[in-house]
Amino acid sequence: MDFPVFHLDILGNRGLIAVIAVLHVLINHGLAVGMMPLVACMEWYGHRKQDPRWDRLAYRILFVSFLVTTTVGALTGVGIWLSVSLVNPYSIGSLIRVFFWAWFVEWLVFITEVCLILAYTLTWKSWREGAAKRRHIRLGFALGLFSWITMAIIVSILGFMMDPGNWLSENTLLSGFSNPVYLPQLAFRTPLAAAMAGIIALFLIPFFVKRDDPFRNEATRAVGIWTLLFAPFVVAGGYWYYSVVPAAMKDNLAVSTLTLQFSGWLDDFLWIVLATVVAILVIVQIAIKRPGLLPRVATVVPLVAILWLTGHFERVREFIRKPYIIGQYMYANGLRVEDYALLQRDGVLAYATYSNPLIEAEKRFVPASLPEADRTAALARLQKGKDVFMDTCSRCHTTHGVNGVAGHLQRMFGDARWTPDLTADYVANMHNAQPYMPPFPGSKDELGFLATYLEQLQGNPSPVPGAQQAGVAIRPAGEAKLADGAASGPVTPTQGARK
Repeated sequence: MDFPVFHLDILGNRGLIAVIAVLHVLINHGLAVGMMPLVACMEWYGHRKQDPRWDRLAYRILFVSFLVTTTVGALTGVGIWLSVSLVNPYSIGSLIRVFFWAWFVEWLVFITEVCLILAYTLTWKSWREGAAKRRHIRLGFALGLFSWITMAIIVSILGFMMDPGNWLSENTLLSGFSNPVYLPQLAFRTPLAAAMAGIIALFLIPFFVKRDDPFRNEATRAVGIWTLLFAPFVVAGGYWYYSVVPAAMKDNLAVSTLTLQFSGWLDDFLWIVLATVVAILVIVQIAIKRPGLLPRVATVVPLVAILWLTGHFERVREFIRKPYIIGQYMYANGLRVEDYALLQRDGVLAYATYSNPLIEAEKRFVPASLPEADRTAALARLQKGKDVFMDTCSRCHTTHGVNGVAGHLQRMFGDARWTPDLTADYVANMHNAQPYMPPFPGSKDELGFLATYLEQLQGNPSPVPGAQQAGVAIRPAGEAKLADGAASGPVTPTQGARK
């Protein structure tokens, strides 16, 4: 607990990361990893057939990819680093320590990829003939290779977060990199990226080739074949990937797919997924067999479908590893598994540097009519409860927003009063009933503090500001270890703590 707690109480911290990360994956897979080889193949085929129409189409698709990947793609890539560092600095810090040299290589590869896409795009019209054209085609395939390598390195880290494998005992980069999920996930994502690129190209072709031009049918058919070629590999890679997912994570599939509220609808949802895949394949088949019958609007269907399926896959992949953010090593709250015994003995607040000052809406929970000493003690207890919530719960939960604890308590207890005894018993045993929840990491006293804070949420709909809005306070030395009920003074912001 060495960092101030960044918190978004409406969207939620997980929501912030999800929006940025899913958008980045869609761009990276569809317009970089998959599209660059497809564009290079178009250019090569046009050069081989001496057909400048392929060259023009390839350049126009490349230009769209260039604009999106170097703007939104680059911004969301940086945004992932920024958002994860704000929301869960302990997880990203641990990953950097394990994968430092892998990430170092990935950064070098990424810089090379950026240079290659700039060179490939800007030299297209000047390297038109003879040896220069052949060099340009090789440049395109090199760009495709480096785009894939960046994904191949990152996928190892994503696999590690699901199942660290032998790293838990060996603690080496090699054992972490070669985790059990790595190759199956790579075997799934590689053809998925190629298929996504084909579907995006199908959507773009009508914008660049007129309907009455016979080349439109030729290009549509060729791109449809490209897409269909990779479809069996997507299925095979997906099956291999699913087969190596730890059994405990598969038990989370219903909740990770549809959230707890709709988890009973998993079978129906899977039928919807199957129907969506079939719709994509039908339209691709039409593009191959009868491209002239495929209207422009029809290409929107596979585009939206593949983006939705891939985005939802990313959501499931992020959630399914709960209660861990790094399998068997670190819980989703950013606390290491091996530290739990210490924290449950001493309390999490004993090791917390920062405090999150109570807002006025929270202070009103403590009656002003209480004697001064009692009110001070009650406020101190409430302050500790808020700090426990922010340090142990807010990585995943809001109070009243997305995945809000108030909503969960309302569904469980209804309009009955959320007494500390009631909520404390639930929090202490929640991981048994809901295995995707980490165990409560704090002491018995801190469980009572948290229960008191949760009680006031029933009548307080105000969102909770994070450190970026309300500032922070430095916890006084030793204050956190006071026994439950001790009348300590309220935590007050230091001189340097400002909004």
